[in-house]
Amino acid sequence: MSARSEGADRWSLLGAARELAVLAVMAVVIAVVVKTFVAQAFYIPSGSMLPQLRINDRVVVSKISYRLHDPRRGDIVVFDAPGGSPAAMSDPLVERALRGLAQSIGILAPSTDEYIKRVVALPGERVEGTGGKVFVDGRELIEPYLPRGTTTADFPAVLVPPRTVFVLGDNRSNSADSRVFGPVPRSTVVGRAIVRVWPLSHTSFL
Repeated sequence: MSARSEGADRWSLLGAARELAVLAVMAVVIAVVVKTFVAQAFYIPSGSMLPQLRINDRVVVSKISYRLHDPRRGDIVVFDAPGGSPAAMSDPLVERALRGLAQSIGILAPSTDEYIKRVVALPGERVEGTGGKVFVDGRELIEPYLPRGTTTADFPAVLVPPRTVFVLGDNRSNSADSRVFGPVPRSTVVGRAIVRVWPLSHTSFL
């Protein structure tokens, strides 16, 4: 093989390597943008939403839903853990996005900096638990997503402030929710869970 031919092959390999590097960078950028502004996969770390969501399930959360409309009763929402780590919240946006991307593909352990619960009461509504049931503005809340026979421990009436939502876990006997930390500010809501994607045998819309 001539020196000219070897040089041409070397430049061809370098060009292919540069092209692959550019494509890899573009793929990461697109993934970060989608995760930051459109949708994100979340890991279920606890049994607070049993039986609908089980430990180790993965759900996709829409980050644009609440740019189009307000939260609705019955929505399953992901929000920043009350009193979450200040250091984590102060990390740069891109760093947080890259960390989340690494978590989603298994390079890092899943984050537990967010909670997932169900919206049961909206701003201006009065919610309380009495007699094993949840009441909103004096009317019993019909909750078809709960297993038959589920009861909710009594909790005092709360008037949901503006720009917040009152959330409960479906597993009412084992859930730290608004009964513990109060209504959740809209500003901390990441988005609405729209579909379970893992395990594949239990994929479903939420």
